[in-house]
Amino acid sequence: MSPLRLSFACGNYDRMAALRTGDVTPEGIDLNYIAIDSPREIFDRMGGGQEFDIAEFSSSEFISFFARRDSRLVALPVFPSRVFRHSHIYINRHSGIKGPKDLENRRVGVALYTQTAAVWIRGHLAHQYGVDISTIRWVEGAVEKSGHHGNPSAPPLLKPVTIERNASGRSLSELLACGEIDALAGARHLRPHPDLVPIFRDAAAEERVFYRETGIFPIMHLVAIRRDRYERDPWIASSLYKAFVEAKRRALVQLHRRGAHAYMLPWVYQAVQEIDELFAGDPSPYGIAANRPTLDALVQYMAEQDLIAQPLPLEDLFVPLPAGLPS
Repeated sequence: MSPLRLSFACGNYDRMAALRTGDVTPEGIDLNYIAIDSPREIFDRMGGGQEFDIAEFSSSEFISFFARRDSRLVALPVFPSRVFRHSHIYINRHSGIKGPKDLENRRVGVALYTQTAAVWIRGHLAHQYGVDISTIRWVEGAVEKSGHHGNPSAPPLLKPVTIERNASGRSLSELLACGEIDALAGARHLRPHPDLVPIFRDAAAEERVFYRETGIFPIMHLVAIRRDRYERDPWIASSLYKAFVEAKRRALVQLHRRGAHAYMLPWVYQAVQEIDELFAGDPSPYGIAANRPTLDALVQYMAEQDLIAQPLPLEDLFVPLPAGLPS
């Protein structure tokens, strides 16, 4: 029988490179890897029209859909993107803001209130730093251009939140630079500007402390499959999962090369040593068990922020896989 032809939209990540090149192939599947560098574009095309069989997808949007019993997609516990977010909160150095508590009663820009990065940042502010996030007035819009950020299809919030749409004709980063908003929290680092600085002077140190104390490395994206595609051929879930694990394993081997560097990072070996010490050799495991603290925190934060009514059992969020698969 010929392999099943499936499309897969995802970013150009090292942990996915072997799937993109064809060096790793899922058993029984002819995978058409569609590399798209804009996650928002992938989410909009998959969430709105299910344009792909499989796609990298926003964790918060998938969980919101699932909680509303929207069954268009199912998910694999494979996480293409994980990012610590303490370093993604910017302030204007002239704002008078000295620390996280000073964000209370301020106007804070965000690309999308519902995006996963924003969920994590609000969770950090509330749980680590005691910020009353209900006092913050949120301003939504694109970060580096005017207008809005994509065309998300996320369900509406369960309770009203003070959210203002940026209709100024300028980007959020421009509004921050001229003092019309007080801070900016999001999914990308800002371009260099003399007046725009991270709220944490040493954000990387904050992130290391956070990980050591909690074991949480924030998950941004998961892998979603069209439900109709999965239900026709449920075996594709385990085939894809095993291929994702193998592709990541090969990326880790490349990362650990001790001779000529595979990456244009002069101190990559020292960085890898720290990663090995902190993450026991794999900073991005797959599966539910290895990620339970992180996933539990995400659904808790979403419930606290009224994106979902209550935390959901993790095993319900993902398709079942055979026991004993590697992470």
